[in-house]
Amino acid sequence: MLKRMSIRKITIATLSLIILTLIYLFPENEDINKLDVPTKIEYNEGIIGVVYLIDSDDYVARTTISTCDCSTLDKAKDLIDTLTIDGEKSNIIPNGFRSIIPSGTTILNIDLKDKILTIDFSKELLDVSEKYSEKMLESIIYTLTSIDGIDKVNIKIEGKLLKNIPNTKKIITTNLDKTFGINKIYDLTTTYNIDKYTVYYVNSYNDNYYYVPITKYINNNDNQDKVKVIIEELSNSPTGSINNLISYLDVTTTLNNYELKDNLIKLNFNDTILSNNSNKILEEVIETVGLSMESSYGVEEVSFYVNDEKIQDIFVNDIK
Repeated sequence: MLKRMSIRKITIATLSLIILTLIYLFPENEDINKLDVPTKIEYNEGIIGVVYLIDSDDYVARTTISTCDCSTLDKAKDLIDTLTIDGEKSNIIPNGFRSIIPSGTTILNIDLKDKILTIDFSKELLDVSEKYSEKMLESIIYTLTSIDGIDKVNIKIEGKLLKNIPNTKKIITTNLDKTFGINKIYDLTTTYNIDKYTVYYVNSYNDNYYYVPITKYINNNDNQDKVKVIIEELSNSPTGSINNLISYLDVTTTLNNYELKDNLIKLNFNDTILSNNSNKILEEVIETVGLSMESSYGVEEVSFYVNDEKIQDIFVNDIK
């Protein structure tokens, strides 16, 4: 019995000594964390949202940010916060871009019915300067209609429907959408036979590329086909008042024919649209053409053909 008790005491003493040694070697938990132990780290950067901010050339330009995995209304509020100067998300705005909604502007109410979003702002929205007032509306309209489930936007101020571009006499309608235009250029000689179309070009800031839409107003006296006009615009270098913008569509590219049906447009090109004699089309070409067709015609899908052979389909909402 005594012998067993002695062995037990020795065993306990030995274990105690080992424990004290371990505590001495690793006195705090933070030291244990420094051990080279594999750890699984999960990052959640959220969902990508499209926003239209002001770039370094003063264009209303298309870029992306992280947004919430949430309802349509919550996503709309989140993206509006990005457009607001000194908003809570101002720290994640990409370099070379800035917000445009006046600081202090808040959303008083927001409602979505039949894909028409009605958003009621505080009176601070009217603090925008005349120079940027139209660009601000373009930014709001194009950002909100980039969200799935929102086709049109109504803007209110303190409960009253906005009827004019702030600080101007220009009248606006209800149910605003991308037909409102963006970065507008007027190439007009008369007030008759006015037509418009929107073309997306490429711009860059510190080697980061993004897209800039330009809505051009023309006198379409010859009843030119807008789809063909858009392709011709993209296949020529931008000129005139369009500064620093480029297009990757080859100048020799022509549109053989096209078919527009419901939310789909099929575009059939000659083979110079292909990149470096390959069977592929540059991503910048696909996306600028796709965005231009969506903004001008409201299509959701664009099919690219070369001499009647399908090359690629693209859903415009998948462009990030």
